[in-house]
Amino acid sequence: MIVPLMEAVGGTCGGKAGALGVLLRAGLPVPDGFVVPFGVYRGAVRELGLERIGGEPDGAEVARRAIEARPPDAGLLDALGRGLGALGCGAGELSDFPVAVRSSAADEDTGQASAAGRYESFLAVRGVGAVAQAVRACWASLFSPRAVGGSAMAVIVQLQVDAEVSGVMFTPAGPGDVTRIEASWGLGPSVVGGTVTPDSYRVAADGSLTRTVADKRIRLDRRGERLVLSDVPAGSRDRPAIDDATALRLAGLGEEVAALLGGPQDIEWAIAGGHVWLLQARPITVAPPPPSHTSATAAALPQPSFAPDVPAALTGTPGSHGRVTGTVRIVRGPRDFPRVRPGDILVCPFTDPAWTPLLRIAGGVVTEVGGVLSHAAIVAREHAIPAVLGIRDATSRLHDDTLITIDGTTGTITVTDHPISEGAGSGPS
Repeated sequence: MIVPLMEAVGGTCGGKAGALGVLLRAGLPVPDGFVVPFGVYRGAVRELGLERIGGEPDGAEVARRAIEARPPDAGLLDALGRGLGALGCGAGELSDFPVAVRSSAADEDTGQASAAGRYESFLAVRGVGAVAQAVRACWASLFSPRAVGGSAMAVIVQLQVDAEVSGVMFTPAGPGDVTRIEASWGLGPSVVGGTVTPDSYRVAADGSLTRTVADKRIRLDRRGERLVLSDVPAGSRDRPAIDDATALRLAGLGEEVAALLGGPQDIEWAIAGGHVWLLQARPITVAPPPPSHTSATAAALPQPSFAPDVPAALTGTPGSHGRVTGTVRIVRGPRDFPRVRPGDILVCPFTDPAWTPLLRIAGGVVTEVGGVLSHAAIVAREHAIPAVLGIRDATSRLHDDTLITIDGTTGTITVTDHPISEGAGSGPS
């Protein structure tokens, strides 16, 4: 009923688990774990009769609720207990060890689409009952509004790394390209979720390195069974999260991963107690734009400013190629979703994975924080819409119904007209 992570293969355990299995078998530093494979999910779906209702009106919502409400059967609970015990997370003095419970869907982490942030993942999970509940929630996320076309869900249960520093790395897309690394304090969701602007590093094939140190204001950490967001002390905000030697070490690991998995990889990593861990590896679907001179200069400033020769201009970090003119729609949370119309330019503090449906209709996206390797930027690139990141105070500098042009290749935003009553978007070019 469960498969050791080292034995996982994509056909039965999904692309995410399958890739981690390859890395573990090669001896690379991946936290140990196990997988609840597709077969267990399919059995639960058959038992609940969800094959009949999934395609009906409101069927996805009915299916999601049915899966979340279904008590785990005794066989699954027993298998989870044995799996946790093998990891040292079972009953007794080691039961305090937390695990991460993560989706590994059939359509996730493929060469065609990453499905970045589409399905649920949970950190700081402890005990058989809580793990079983998280497994059901991962299954149910296959029927969430942001999930489209998923066919089956496996679930990874792994020892959690309580990271002091974490981030994302893109290996070179081809000859002459560089390894791109983003890093910040604490657990990885701050970087992958785009809630912090991370430090960025570029490592060339000859070992030369350039870096831009960001103002990293928040961090996410585990406190018991809770994840706690806290302010980074002032003295650490503009201190590099990793040194050059660590960046080079990460780049070397990335090279090994890309060779094993047969192509350029998007890798999530973490560092705890000086030890580097690889948490995920998936194919790069669309490479990010190269940093422009203008955006690199702006990223080093404490706050982007209006260009002196173009009063209505802002400069940030290029996140996704293309140029589009459209109407500003300020989005601070789900309550603003109904106001978004096709072609609008989303202007938001950051994007949450729950916002993925908006990126299917938006003409472009502007964020106040976040890096080019975050989920929001990846999804924007996969939808071929321009994205400009790291425009501090964008939600107050820009206003609803203003017509703007954003260039996701150069990282620039120009106000085309003052607020208007009806939005108009030309679509990305």
